Amino acid sequence: MSEGLVTTIRTALHVAADPVRGAAAQRYLKSKMPSLGVRVPEVRAIVRNAARRLPPQSLSELTAAVTGLWREARWREERLAAIELTGLRLARDELAMLPLYEEIIRDGAWWDLVDSLAHRLGGLLLAHPGTMASLLRRWSQDPDLWIRRASITAQLGAKGATDRALLADVITANLGDREFFIRKAIGWALRDFSTTDPDWVRGFVDRAGDGLSPLSRREALRKLGPAAPLEEGPQVTRLR
Repeated sequence: MSEGLVTTIRTALHVAADPVRGAAAQRYLKSKMPSLGVRVPEVRAIVRNAARRLPPQSLSELTAAVTGLWREARWREERLAAIELTGLRLARDELAMLPLYEEIIRDGAWWDLVDSLAHRLGGLLLAHPGTMASLLRRWSQDPDLWIRRASITAQLGAKGATDRALLADVITANLGDREFFIRKAIGWALRDFSTTDPDWVRGFVDRAGDGLSPLSRREALRKLGPAAPLEEGPQVTRLR
């Protein structure tokens, strides 16, 4: 069944290919692996349709399909399709997916592939907070920059469910890193959370001081603007 699912996805990707767009995508992503030129929303639709027609019957069958698409990929969209398959209900909240996620991050080693797993890691964190918080803290100090980036972006979109202590820890572990993709991830994570808790983000930025790179600081505060001044009236002190 997994072989049939993989074949169906590959065939549909090739039918949808656009060589001109593919060449442009390969240049944009600076990828050695060629692109078929299939847009991401279309890749998602292809995977959904294929999984509806040939649904995996077990987690092992699903992981076999994901592994086959990922490891045997000749085109970048096959790797995107493999990641999309991990979003099926069978894999949701399953810690057994972690070794495969780690393989994808280490092997993929580029922002479009690594960032596609952020919500998978975030979902596992909500379902298994103790195990995942410990893992993400370890990842935040891993020699692999993409593993570190994944630890920082794992809570994107978590809003009120964000583990503030974890977010602070994984960012603090990487404050001294001058790598662009780490500095950008720090700013992105803080900016995302600033819409939920702007005071916490401002406080973190202030405490980090010069340890926070200008890029990270600019991204973190982009939606906040300058801190509001205190305005004192005759009866109350309030924040404007």
